[in-house]
Amino acid sequence: MSADVLGVLRLLQLVLLQLCFVEGGILWDESGYILYCPCMGRFGNQADHFLGSLAFAKLLNRTLAVPPWVVYRHHTPPYTNMHVPYTEYFKLEPLLKYHRVISMEQFMEELAPAYWPAGKRTAYCFDLAAQRSPDKSACPMKDGNPFGPFWDHFNIDFDRSEIFSGISFSAYFKQHWMQRFPPTEHPVLALPGAPAQFPVTEEHRSLHKYIVWSDKMVDDGERHISSLLVRPYLGIHLRIGSDWKNACDMVKDGTAGSHFMASPQCVGYNRQNATPLTMEMCLPKLEDVKKTVTFWVKTIEARSVYVATDSESYEEELAKMFKGKVEVVALKPDVAQIDLYILGQADHFVGNCVSSFSAFVKRERDLKDRTSSFFGMDSSSLYKDEL
Repeated sequence: MSADVLGVLRLLQLVLLQLCFVEGGILWDESGYILYCPCMGRFGNQADHFLGSLAFAKLLNRTLAVPPWVVYRHHTPPYTNMHVPYTEYFKLEPLLKYHRVISMEQFMEELAPAYWPAGKRTAYCFDLAAQRSPDKSACPMKDGNPFGPFWDHFNIDFDRSEIFSGISFSAYFKQHWMQRFPPTEHPVLALPGAPAQFPVTEEHRSLHKYIVWSDKMVDDGERHISSLLVRPYLGIHLRIGSDWKNACDMVKDGTAGSHFMASPQCVGYNRQNATPLTMEMCLPKLEDVKKTVTFWVKTIEARSVYVATDSESYEEELAKMFKGKVEVVALKPDVAQIDLYILGQADHFVGNCVSSFSAFVKRERDLKDRTSSFFGMDSSSLYKDEL
């Protein structure tokens, strides 16, 4: 029997041992479940938190109810949040190679009515969060956006709260969680936010290998690549919108240290010897972008450049610089994950050190041994007299 077949059999055995059957064929996990709201930031932040949450579910040996992605439509009618199922962008099955999961949609539709019914739903939160509630003794699970709309999307209301303190989501507190909240008494841990750190910890970065694009995303991404780009192509991510400029002002005035948002991915996770974070790394100017793009176009002999951006694309400025010799493309798709897919397939990628959106691409490329770099982090000597 091949090693692959044995591996599959072991996986199935593990699942069957820890689950029991429910009428109708769906399985209930006696080891318990974890639910959470992915309520901190946009997709890049949510992806970071997802990796940590997956690790936490494995740590406590509970099934993770995989939440939908929260997509904000602040500038697009009807101006309400979208809750996009995980499976719209990625496959659920590969996650099972690491740990037990179920989509939150399936959990609420097929398991919750019998095992977590309305009227018997408990919220779990830190005492600091409970201090925000009117009586300071309830978890503010639905306080504001995106919290309220998220739980309302699943028609979830909470009937009581469990308040805790003195613990965190790190492995050090594993036994504290197990003893304080045994699944026999607390079958569903519903949390107001992800049970994870941001940015994703260094030890959990490798879990990205279980995030596998859905067939639809692959088809759409490859179609855009074949119709718009000529290989070799350079992919770049520009984070230069007004909100980002305000954030980077904290780097400029010294308020932010080397560890700022997703910057550990490029300055290093050890705070003691982290590379200093500069404005060029956080908010590269047009001239810096042009120098960097020029260098990498020459280095990989790129025939096209793909620009993903939250604001300006500098498409015209870059195209003018190359005088028609290199095609510059900025698709600006309605679904940002198309940008992520195309950047992930590039022959080289240049990202933003501080951005969790860039961090998603970097993790994926690292796993596939594809080269990446960051604006503001290459030696200035590389760009001397390039323009």
